[in-house]
Amino acid sequence: MVEVRLSRFQGPLDLLLHLISRAKIDIREIFVSEITEQYLASVRDVSGLDLELASEFLQMAALLLEIKSRSLLPKPPKEAEGEEDPKEALIRRLEEYKRIKEAGQVLRPMEEEALQRLYRLPMELPGRGRAELETIKLDALAEAFLKLLRRPRPGAGTLAPERRIEREKWTIASCAAEILAAIYALGEVSFFALFEEDAEIARLVAVFIAMLELLKAGRIAIRQEEAYGEISITKGKAA
Repeated sequence: MVEVRLSRFQGPLDLLLHLISRAKIDIREIFVSEITEQYLASVRDVSGLDLELASEFLQMAALLLEIKSRSLLPKPPKEAEGEEDPKEALIRRLEEYKRIKEAGQVLRPMEEEALQRLYRLPMELPGRGRAELETIKLDALAEAFLKLLRRPRPGAGTLAPERRIEREKWTIASCAAEILAAIYALGEVSFFALFEEDAEIARLVAVFIAMLELLKAGRIAIRQEEAYGEISITKGKAA
């Protein structure tokens, strides 16, 4: 006598797979084993389930009975073209569900690990809509940043022994404060002067994004008087 609580299973396919695994047989052998009888015995009382889920278990029971009755009767003529044998269709569904369930078991530890992590929302500086570039083109600003990234840095050609995720050394807010402090102290700062010669890429990116956020907020202004000329940063209208 096999006792099964249907509330433990997510649907009839889940119950069938449990019975197959318990009997230690191949999926394609379920119709020559006692699995069908065990399934029918387990769904005799579905009163504890909601109507929709109970109907799914009962529908599967009807399908198993149909397949079993077909196996006892003389073999019917060849199935109409395009019509799938219900036995083969059920086996295919079981095999697909088994693969999905196995994949879920592989992904579950990753999900549990991800749930232990805390994520910080992006930091945004108050802005005044879209930033307008008056005396410098966006292409020139992008090209200037690419020059920074092409600078040779110590250890740039070596491979790290392992990949490690570390806490951010520089935040957008702290880099923005540094930019504003330099502008307030000097009045005007060269674009390239904001970036140290041996700065890490993460530092370059943080300072560049902070500069764009300040530009968007109107706290700074970026100018280039002539093509390929010096790019300077000064106080903006909202500074």
